[in-house]
Amino acid sequence: MPNRLAHETSPYLLQHADNPVAWWPWSAEAFEEARRTNRPVLLSVGYSSCHWCHVMAHESFEDQPTADYLNEHFVSVKVDREERPDVDAVYMEAVQAATGQGGWPMTVFLTPDAEPFYFGTYFPPAPRHGMPSFRQVLEGVRSAWTDRRDEVAEVAGKITRDLSQREIDYGSTEAPGEEELSGALLGLTREYDPQRGGFGGAPKFPPSMALEFLLRHHARTGAEGALEMARDTCERMARGGIYDQLAGGFARYSVDREWTVPHFEKMLYDNALLCRVYAHLWRSTGSDLARRVAVETADFLVRELRTTEGGFASALDADSDDGTGKHVEGAYYVWTPAQLTEVLGEEDGGLAAQYFGVTADGTFEERQSVLQLPQDEGVFDADRIASIKSRLLEARSQRPAPGRDDKVVAAWNGLAIAALAETGAYFDRPDLVEAAVSAADLLVRLHLDEHAKLARTSKDGQVGANAGVLEDYADVAEGFLALASVTGEGVWLEFAGFLLDHVLTGFVDESGALYDTASDAEQLIRRPQDPTDNATPSGWTAAAGALLSYAAQTGAEPHRTAAERALGVVKALGPRVPRFIGWGLAVAEAYLDGPREVAVVGPSLDDEAAKALHRTALLGTAPGAVVAFGVAGSDELPLLADRPLVDGEPAAYVCRNFTCDAPTTDQERLRTALSR
Repeated sequence: MPNRLAHETSPYLLQHADNPVAWWPWSAEAFEEARRTNRPVLLSVGYSSCHWCHVMAHESFEDQPTADYLNEHFVSVKVDREERPDVDAVYMEAVQAATGQGGWPMTVFLTPDAEPFYFGTYFPPAPRHGMPSFRQVLEGVRSAWTDRRDEVAEVAGKITRDLSQREIDYGSTEAPGEEELSGALLGLTREYDPQRGGFGGAPKFPPSMALEFLLRHHARTGAEGALEMARDTCERMARGGIYDQLAGGFARYSVDREWTVPHFEKMLYDNALLCRVYAHLWRSTGSDLARRVAVETADFLVRELRTTEGGFASALDADSDDGTGKHVEGAYYVWTPAQLTEVLGEEDGGLAAQYFGVTADGTFEERQSVLQLPQDEGVFDADRIASIKSRLLEARSQRPAPGRDDKVVAAWNGLAIAALAETGAYFDRPDLVEAAVSAADLLVRLHLDEHAKLARTSKDGQVGANAGVLEDYADVAEGFLALASVTGEGVWLEFAGFLLDHVLTGFVDESGALYDTASDAEQLIRRPQDPTDNATPSGWTAAAGALLSYAAQTGAEPHRTAAERALGVVKALGPRVPRFIGWGLAVAEAYLDGPREVAVVGPSLDDEAAKALHRTALLGTAPGAVVAFGVAGSDELPLLADRPLVDGEPAAYVCRNFTCDAPTTDQERLRTALSR
């Protein structure tokens, strides 16, 4: 039987193209084959930088006897969760409902009608820790399919009915107010870890969206506790092993509460979101650490994740060759005192060990250490430390590098575009803005069709077959809106409008609730719908934010109304589970603040006084403020209409809730208007 993955665009599927398993991609043909041969479907879902996905592949899917058994008794379907988040979401909901937990690799057994009846995640090749072996699972499922088909059909039907009848507690179509946002702040305060920063215990994930809410809440209300939680969490993460102290960029999460030992994969979405958070922290506080981390993270994105076509790759693997041919998690990043001395010499090796917290006992496996910046680091010679970092980075570059998932995901590129555009504008780095424009150009050129419908992914300049989901439309619109504010180019606002029109017509129902897939998308056993923010903003809350910003830029009432109605779920969930609706809370802060609309006009785009006012507008901390910049009399952006110069001088106009301040030519007055 052939393996049918060789012509896929997903790096994860291509990793399995040489397996002896006769894999099918997710397709109608695969389920037709299951019906024709009267076999159940093994659905295996993962992604390219998933450590345990690699482990199970090596142990089971590369094993000939296991493959032979699968090929004889099952139709095996492999799915990249990053290409098909809808398929992943539907069956993960079933796994979590049945087992109380989920994760990847996800292993689900389906009928030929795609109805699930048995679930799991990783299964070992031999029984261990109370888990059955994968072979035992396969034999048990085959036995049930062969001998107890009626029972299997009954279970599958019940699970599918239960899933289809689940309803989200949408709450209302009213946006949250002061009471709900104060309740959310109180909830975060209760879960805050004052000793180490962040929320909850191990494993600890970077709470980028909750941090954005805290910064916006402080900006709007002056609540010092909100700023303190955001600032201290950002500092602890930046000093921890979760942050790459040599090259910039954040790992996926910390396995401990102290941010010391990361799960080493680096994801585009984490780094885009955190780059923006640190840039916004600098904007609020002037923190040198926040500036450094924002710029280093932006440089990491461009240096290590940018593709030949100008987009951004999805991830760097956690695992790499440890020099012996064995793939080991973290091998690229960890050090021993002896390795530091070998690269730097005795004296600088000792200094590096002290500076980066590298000990004889180690902080990771086999007495190796993850580089971090201990809190009591003391005073060090900056030039000497810079030399040490440079030499260590050069030595590390000689190690076998982690693999890169070159797949360009529309949504995550949208997040990167927003982060790079703003970071470039704040820190006078036009190269970063240019990188954002290049990625946006790629999305327009390759991912958008003639009807402005989005494709989810591309790779090597070849667009993928999978339709964009709600987060793609919303996050790409968010990126385009940020570009419009930074560059003053109206084309980005226009493209954002095309995408958000699709959101209104294809993803919103009559109650104002949003679905993750379009109304004309492939019909699964359930239409996925999840408003909670997890590793990234949910499509629901991302759409609310982009719709709100677009309405502020254009005055489009349908978009404003849709944003308000979508925020009803934040009113319901914000006080109860604030960690899991962080972006929704951040959008709600913008809604309560207006958001403010700023138009900056000058005699030309190159006028220095006009550019200074534009920069001041971008640096305003008013939550979610939108900025239009252009030549007086221009129709490039709607907010520029009827905004003349003031006595021949560049001027800024600030409006909020249908009321406008007097125009100003003074930077300080503008700064005050956008920070009070």
